[in-house]
Amino acid sequence: VQLVESGGGSVQPGDSLRLSCRNSGRAESFYAMGWFRQAPGEERELVGTVRLNTGTIYYGDSVKGRFTVSTDNAEGTVHLQMNSLKFEDTAIYYCVADRWRHTILPHDYDYWGRGTQVTVSS
Repeated sequence: VQLVESGGGSVQPGDSLRLSCRNSGRAESFYAMGWFRQAPGEERELVGTVRLNTGTIYYGDSVKGRFTVSTDNAEGTVHLQMNSLKFEDTAIYYCVADRWRHTILPHDYDYWGRGTQVTVSS
């Protein structure tokens, strides 16, 4: 399994950005996929995770109403649409996946991408 993120970059406050993640390694049937983020000096924080068979999504409180997680099950990809970006959204965004669980805790996810940097600045 090799999760590969794409779509990060530098934007201004209020802008939008879309991240994508796909598994470029061994084919695997995941139970859940999603996104966490980590800002400098901070712990990893839930952004949004989705249970693939039901579409149930957990969002972090700080992104509710602004970010949307979606999947393309046929492609095995997960996306993160980020709108109304704020300075505090600056972080490395990690794609995650797990074969057995759908939780809000980062340590429950067995597979992680390398991360993609999102920087919000004026």
